[in-house]
Amino acid sequence: MFKHYFEQVHNVEIWPIVSLSIFFIFFLCLIWYLVTQDKEYIDEMKDLPFGGDNETAVNNKS
Repeated sequence: MFKHYFEQVHNVEIWPIVSLSIFFIFFLCLIWYLVTQDKEYIDEMKDLPFGGDNETAVNNKS
C-alpha cells in the first residue's frame, strides 16, 4: 500500500540517509556534551534527590 505512495515521491531514496545522518549527529553531539560536562556539576545533580538541603525543602512546603 505505502509502496505506491513512495514511488510518487521525488528523491525518496535520499530520506533514509538524511534521517540516519540526523540521528547519528544528534547522538555524537550528546556524547560530546556528556564527556565535556563538569564532573562536579554531575556529582551535585546526581546526589540532589537523596541529600542536600532538607531545610529548604521543608521551608518550600509551607
